[in-house]
Amino acid sequence: MTGADGRRPIVVGVDPDPSRRLALGWGADEADRRGVPLRLVHAQGLPTGGYRSGEVRPSWEEWNEALHGGGGQVLKEAVAFVESRRPTLEVSTLLAEGEPAWVLREEARGAALVVVGTRHLRKGRELFTSASVALPLTAHAPCPVAVVPEAEYVTQQPAYLVVGVDGSPRSAAAVDFAFEAAALRGALLRAVYAWHPPRLGLLDEDAEVQECRRVLSETVAGRIAMHPGVELRHEVVRGHPVQVLTEASEHALGLVVGTRGHGGFTGMLLGSVSQGVLHHARCPVITVPA
Repeated sequence: MTGADGRRPIVVGVDPDPSRRLALGWGADEADRRGVPLRLVHAQGLPTGGYRSGEVRPSWEEWNEALHGGGGQVLKEAVAFVESRRPTLEVSTLLAEGEPAWVLREEARGAALVVVGTRHLRKGRELFTSASVALPLTAHAPCPVAVVPEAEYVTQQPAYLVVGVDGSPRSAAAVDFAFEAAALRGALLRAVYAWHPPRLGLLDEDAEVQECRRVLSETVAGRIAMHPGVELRHEVVRGHPVQVLTEASEHALGLVVGTRGHGGFTGMLLGSVSQGVLHHARCPVITVPA
């Protein structure tokens, strides 16, 4: 899927609902910002309301034909939306059969970034429906994944991004991505270390906080020289990482976190922090595999 010139595209999973366009617009803007192609992917699993027609008889051939026709129309409308927003952007499309999470994971192998939209994830509702691809895709994709909420989110000036830091290799990869994203946007970057003290307390809390500051400084040190134009703020905040990062990113352009990269069940693979911010953050969340 990588182009002849070596550029990896931004892949966007296209929702059949034409009213859900925030993720599509976000992906088009990101591709234009990076100077890479945009690839629009619509995966046909179970038929949606947009495909159903009273004229379609219950035969497999006609149902499949109607499904393909509906999917083609979804992509046609998506291309028109992108062309009106970013007329010079190079755009390709793919209409695929299969579960959306699986199709997008395969597309992710040659992508710079995969973008999907989602309604606010709620446990026990959208989390386990076939329409929700965010969690399984984020858990297994080999490239960064941006999950863009379909509800409008309010940003704040000066514009800023938030990245979660904990000193691990996965957060180091997230920091690399966050610096690049901040540089492309001319945005401030807030590197946040959430310190959650143990229930039984510590003998020397001040020393523990200083250690967190040291880890945070060492994690971002090499990146500052590579991106001298990015204004950076270090923050060590006491509290649970999900709550701290969610609150820090309330009016952010995006929240960047790392994933564990390998594992079994989705929750174990993503980790509680990555999965938690996907549930609670109101801005786009970009998860970066180590």
